[in-house]
Amino acid sequence: MVESIARVRHIRVTPMKARRVVDLIRGRQAVEALAILQHLPQAAGEPVAKLVSSAMANARVKADATNEFLDEQDLVISRVTVDEGTTLKRFRPRAQGRAFRIRKRTSHITVVLATPDELVDSAAESATAKAGK
Repeated sequence: MVESIARVRHIRVTPMKARRVVDLIRGRQAVEALAILQHLPQAAGEPVAKLVSSAMANARVKADATNEFLDEQDLVISRVTVDEGTTLKRFRPRAQGRAFRIRKRTSHITVVLATPDELVDSAAESATAKAGK
């Protein structure tokens, strides 16, 4: 029925740390995921929570545009990916005139929300695609 995407790029969280947070919410309901993210001690929880709420708002707007009924309790996180972004390279002075490289890593995070009937449709499509190969 409704599938919405929200994406944030070049966020100053390392991909490894962001993946730890994202793995906690993958496959859960969006409202439940927001509750989990708001109480996490990890710093990556806040931007991911903002991203999930943005995806929920995108779903609301998409449903209003097509005159469909949308219950936010039905939205499920169907896909979440964390990709590596650009790396900012900085130098730190060390002993005896040497320099030490510091890598400040960034991430690209993508959240895809879908309603349960949308998940069933996509699962059926992937099953037929695999059978055709």
